[in-house]
Amino acid sequence: MRGPRQTATALSVPGPNVRAMGAREGELEGMDQEMDQNGAHGTGPGPGGAPGPGGADGDRRIRVLLVDDDPWVCAGLQLVLSSAEDVEVVSAVHDGDEVPAAVRAHRPDVVLMDVRMRRVDGITATRELRRFPHPPRVVVLTTFEEDSAVLQAVEVGAAGFLLKTAGPGEILAAVRDAAAGASPISARSARALFDHVAADPAAAARREAADALSRLSDREREVVVAVARGRSNADIARELFLSEATVKTHLSSAQAKLGCRNRVEVAVLVERAGLLHV
Repeated sequence: MRGPRQTATALSVPGPNVRAMGAREGELEGMDQEMDQNGAHGTGPGPGGAPGPGGADGDRRIRVLLVDDDPWVCAGLQLVLSSAEDVEVVSAVHDGDEVPAAVRAHRPDVVLMDVRMRRVDGITATRELRRFPHPPRVVVLTTFEEDSAVLQAVEVGAAGFLLKTAGPGEILAAVRDAAAGASPISARSARALFDHVAADPAAAARREAADALSRLSDREREVVVAVARGRSNADIARELFLSEATVKTHLSSAQAKLGCRNRVEVAVLVERAGLLHV
């Protein structure tokens, strides 16, 4: 389904404020069916199939599955994502137990996953997807009203996370980053996560994080601190006067030394070690 561009660009948040959009009831009821039809006529298979985003034909759109038990949130996300030519929402489901079947049917590249749902939560659903031969990339959606849900989601395989109050630009950037194999984490979302991490009184965990980071070179340390501040590779390259390829090399080396699978885990370790406050 292709939503009106002018509506999407005027949308500030896809979360609770979605209710203020004045979406007509008939449009909302028909959204899932229309997205399913779009997905059935997509431009190629997703994970586990032929080329991924920007594959052999160079213009395949990023296929996105929405998972949230609030249909208004799904409607807001649909409007935002429909404003981009390179993104296609293939379906929306409203609980975690619907996710495996939806992934098999629509083969999304990226899943935007709510953490808290009525029957099966996003953490359990993400863990289930990791059993797939070629799982899609999962970006967790959260309001941070729960304690450590996002950290748990990252531990079971989520690629990154977004606050539900993220703006349209952040949402689109997160989808594109996830589809490209990166771990989306915006500066604002990172700050919210770190507030939770900082509230953890476990001094031993802080010492362990500091010890791990002491194994990094000075340049690697600069790169991971910038990552923890929500900087993109391009931003880091400009700030440190490096090429993006060199930034990626330093980050890959740091992740290997730290035993981190993605940028989110690196960022959490940096915060626990207190490097953002020096």
